[in-house]
Formats: sequence, structure tokens, C-alpha cells
Amino acid sequence: MLTRLLKNKKAFTLIELMIVVIIIGVLAALAIPRFMRTSTQAKQSEAKKILKQIYICQRTFRQEKDTYTCNGQNASAGGGFPQIWIEIMQNSRYTYSIVADSNSFTATASGNIDDDVTLDTWTIDEDGDLQCTSNDAAS
Repeated sequence: MLTRLLKNKKAFTLIELMIVVIIIGVLAALAIPRFMRTSTQAKQSEAKKILKQIYICQRTFRQEKDTYTCNGQNASAGGGFPQIWIEIMQNSRYTYSIVADSNSFTATASGNIDDDVTLDTWTIDEDGDLQCTSNDAAS
């Protein structure tokens, strides 16, 4: 009778459990890099968005005043560039700076998005040319 009870008992074998663990490991190995890449792109979109706003506001300011503004100014979380109506979010990951004269400007965003020594740096100029000069995600 005891052998009949043991035969009818249904349970997972060690092999079946190991196969499930391996499948979960493979799925995690595929999903985690994608998640990290998507997370990095979301963080970088902050810099791109603010730099594009700076570009638009600088162009508007130049049309009205015939010069660019904010030369040598820096702004980080909670700050901004009041002359061109730009506010930086309180939880910003980037620090922004502008170098400008009457005919040109370059705005730069620098930040550490993954807590290593490499900074993520983006620039935009008076032509609207947005470039990544140092990619923190690639390091």
C-alpha cells in the first residue's frame, strides 16, 4: 500500500525544476540589457528635450534682440536661464551651460546617467545641430 501511495504522488522532479530555472535565466539575460538600454535612452531624452528648448528660445531671443544671450551661464537642477524662459527640473540628471556671442551659441548638457566616471554630454548650436559628444551609456 505504501508503494502505491508513492507511485500516485505527483511532484516536480529536480530535472524539471532545473529546466525552469534555466529558462528563466535565459529570459532574464535577454530582457535585462534591453531594459538598461531603454532606461538610458529615457534619461538621455531629458538632455535632448532641454537643449531643443534652449535652441528654440535662443532663436526667438535673437529675432527680438539681434543677439544670443546667456553667455557663460550654467544651470543645474532647480535652476534655469530666465532670460530665455528655461527652467531646469528639480530632479534633473544634467547640468546645462551656454556659450554665446551675437552670431552663435553652443548649449551643452553634461550628466552622469549610470553612476560611473564617464559623463554623458550633448551639445546643440545655433543651427540646431544636436550631437552626443560623450556617450555615458557606451562605457
